[in-house]
Amino acid sequence: MSELPSKTQFARISDGFSPDPLNTSSLKAEAYVDPAWHQVDLNEILAKNWQWVCHVEKLRAPGSFVTVEIGNRPIAVVRDREGTLRAFYNVCKHRAHHLLSGEGETTRIMCPYHAWVYKLDGQLVRAPETENLTGFSTSDICLDQVQVEEFAGFVFVNLDNDARSLTEVSGDLQTEIRHWAPDIEDLTFGHRLTYDIKSNWKNVVDNFLECYHCPTAHKDFCDLVDMDTYKVTTYGIYSSHMAEAGKNSNTAYDVSNATVRTHAVWWLWPTTCLMRYPGRSSMIVLNIIPVGPDRTLETYDFYLETPEPDEVELEAIRYLDEVLQREDIDIVESVQRGMSTPAFTQGRIVHDPSGSGKSEHAVHHFHGLVLDAYAKAAP
Repeated sequence: MSELPSKTQFARISDGFSPDPLNTSSLKAEAYVDPAWHQVDLNEILAKNWQWVCHVEKLRAPGSFVTVEIGNRPIAVVRDREGTLRAFYNVCKHRAHHLLSGEGETTRIMCPYHAWVYKLDGQLVRAPETENLTGFSTSDICLDQVQVEEFAGFVFVNLDNDARSLTEVSGDLQTEIRHWAPDIEDLTFGHRLTYDIKSNWKNVVDNFLECYHCPTAHKDFCDLVDMDTYKVTTYGIYSSHMAEAGKNSNTAYDVSNATVRTHAVWWLWPTTCLMRYPGRSSMIVLNIIPVGPDRTLETYDFYLETPEPDEVELEAIRYLDEVLQREDIDIVESVQRGMSTPAFTQGRIVHDPSGSGKSEHAVHHFHGLVLDAYAKAAP
């Protein structure tokens, strides 16, 4: 286990950063390459903020469950028999074996190691061969719960039981999402893309939050949307990225018959990105999963009007997978390599006061949230 940053490192990690986006530098390279800062990210950012789990459709039925890892910690989310959504550490209270695997439906939670059985509310009800133990009662044992919340058609968890609700801390985000995607809860899972990226998760977020690089790196995308209408707005713990669909033909995918004409994207601190691309009604969820100081996993889940993508959606999935993602992965992996050299300490933030997509003010906003978390963690 790597040591946490020293008091001196905490004191100087914010050097060069200013609240003024017109006169500031970025996060320092050490925040992206030093394993000590990755441990802070897991403990102070991932474990203390709301993390996306799934669409509500996976957890509608009593007994339905989903398992995930949040900051390398195993979590199970369950709909109990009374319809209450619950989340626990997916760890048996006997010898710490995992309990549930994957996703599905169940009437109970039974440990596959020694067959201890828990109700769906986490209460232990059966422990074989414990009848003769002194001072032991199943009623005294319950799985450790974590916070869980339904939000804008999705399920989120927070490992910090003292954290405020996502609805409370996210301001108008849910209202904004439901305005642009009023059918979000009726959409259904259609496809998943997965990626294993040789880059720190913060580089992945940085790249997502600005389209300053789009005219150079994403020429197809710049025809898919009308870049003159691209606006980025930052709020407390999220930012919105809005543009109209391009008016002419493009080389990404055909949007000439699109019923949804607005490219509406939201980034929610720290690792969730919700995207509504031009086409049929849909929602794409990008889940950014920090694995190591120089490794990040990504999942792209496509929620559609029907379980099977139509021809335009298949082409959009192909474009995102084979073109846009390939371009972005090459970018962030190159940046990670560059940050690992002595040639880079931090760079200047480029800001357009008009809020253009070709501006890095949302990156600056993200860096401020990272540094706020680091300040709270400082010894």
